Amino acid sequence: MPADQAIPQVQAAEIRRLVHDLSNALEIVVQANYLLGTAALDDSAKQWTGLLDQGVRQAAEINRALREYVRSNS
Repeated sequence: MPADQAIPQVQAAEIRRLVHDLSNALEIVVQANYLLGTAALDDSAKQWTGLLDQGVRQAAEINRALREYVRSNS
């Protein structure tokens, strides 16, 4: 992205703050899902924790991509 089209610093800083906060929230979900996975669960509950794990991994990847985008365009 050309320098004249770069993300303005004020907005980049706010996006970085939001990405950081999202990372913290996702970490809570990851840890809670891990702890659920250590419990004795029926098959249905295991499927739900699998879906939760998949969703959190997707969200974390989107979060990493957003962080990289802001880093390289500001």
